[in-house]
Amino acid sequence: MTDYPESIIQALSIKVKEYPRFSTGEIEKFCWMAVHEYKHGVLPSEYDIREIDEDLYLQLLQEFK
Repeated sequence: MTDYPESIIQALSIKVKEYPRFSTGEIEKFCWMAVHEYKHGVLPSEYDIREIDEDLYLQLLQEFK
């Protein structure tokens, strides 16, 4: 498992909370969106199947659990 710097995790945590219609009930979705945007430079489209960095996703998700 890749260990990302705390600065990246904190920056993405802030980004997650700033998304329109942010909801803790859908935290997995919002974390996935943030990691997708971080990796690909754009938010995912409705049927976007590009891969994300699962290690980064899991670390970010852990910030909210």
